[in-house]
Amino acid sequence: MKKILFLLFLFCTSLFAKEIHASEEIVSLNDSQKKILYEFEVIKKNGFNTDQFWLKNKNQFPELDDAARDKLAVQIFANSHVVYSPPKDSAVQFWMKTKFLTNWMFYLSAFIAICALVALFKKYWGLLIDLLIRGFAPLLRFLFSPVLLTYELFLTGVVCIICGCLIDEFVVRTVIIHLGLFLLWSQSTALFTKEYWVKKYVSEIENKFWGTNPWETIKTICLPAVIITLALIYVLYKVPADVFYNYEIVVSGIAAFYALPFWRSLEKYLYPVLLPYKNDYRPRSINSLAACTVIALVITCILILQWNSVFYNIIAALISLLLLSFLILSSKMNYRYSYKNYYYLQFVTVLFLVLIFLYSFHIHLNEIIWFALIATSIFIIIKYMEIISFFSDWKKGRAWAWKLLGLAALLWLLGKGFLYVSEFVFVG
Repeated sequence: MKKILFLLFLFCTSLFAKEIHASEEIVSLNDSQKKILYEFEVIKKNGFNTDQFWLKNKNQFPELDDAARDKLAVQIFANSHVVYSPPKDSAVQFWMKTKFLTNWMFYLSAFIAICALVALFKKYWGLLIDLLIRGFAPLLRFLFSPVLLTYELFLTGVVCIICGCLIDEFVVRTVIIHLGLFLLWSQSTALFTKEYWVKKYVSEIENKFWGTNPWETIKTICLPAVIITLALIYVLYKVPADVFYNYEIVVSGIAAFYALPFWRSLEKYLYPVLLPYKNDYRPRSINSLAACTVIALVITCILILQWNSVFYNIIAALISLLLLSFLILSSKMNYRYSYKNYYYLQFVTVLFLVLIFLYSFHIHLNEIIWFALIATSIFIIIKYMEIISFFSDWKKGRAWAWKLLGLAALLWLLGKGFLYVSEFVFVG
């Protein structure tokens, strides 16, 4: 028995030694030799004669017997990962570009379909309900009473969210999920406001936002936004590949958070950070936007300081909203009677854009880089038009052609800048 165990130990040791020896031989080979052995094994596995191929490439190796060659070829083939790079102007490269283009076409078709469904829902909903009630009065008075119908549509929204996440087709999945989100928002708002017609409860939202009753504000705006946020968390958990839901959850989350009534009393302490000069003629909505922007800035800074890649999608979504907010706040049309805040906002916006560029280059997040490039381009074009509007109207005067030519030159310079940044970031 001891002799058998000893022989078994020697056999296992020899196998292990052979594996180590084979690994050492593979490591000692250069890339060209590995490629030849890989091609040798491919030819062999496809049933072709390998003699001619080996005679042609045998001089690339030192003395190597057939058994060792076959063993090394099998090991290299089993542990290789082929990376294919299509040649320029090839059919494969053209197909890859076409695939990229069609993906964006699918995104656009999904967005258009969502907008169309929401518009049709708003336009024909009242007519449909009226037709159903008149046609099936006895049964529908119970099944489709405004209150019961609201609950039914709310449950339909829940079903759309759950079932939509199970659909593989991107466009259909996106449409169904967003239809469910719209039903959840609209019907939860109807339930909390007890106004069961779209035109009635939509008009209540703005009134309740500026209202004096805190509970009415929470019911009208915060609770529906919280429901939408929870639904989006579920969607992100089920369909993590659809990253654009990160942007939607940030919007709904900020809406739920900022609509809390106590922020109305704190706005006067928040918006002076971005609008330090007093102006009684400025719209109240601009003050609220400035206060919300300050809150979003603080949240973004907290997430950035975590230096955790888990938050990158949320940070990108917050930055995209902040860029949009700064474009609105820095617009000349908001400061018709006093330009002090306007000049101050230009400085703050430029500083924010510079910081975003530095941050995006530091973490190499291309999504934020492109957001910053697009926002910078829009900002420069708007400022060009605003600077000219200080001296003359765009539509009047004889110099409109020169203004248009300047805009064309500005767009050309921006295009050149895009190419330079693209080459610097993605190629260099």
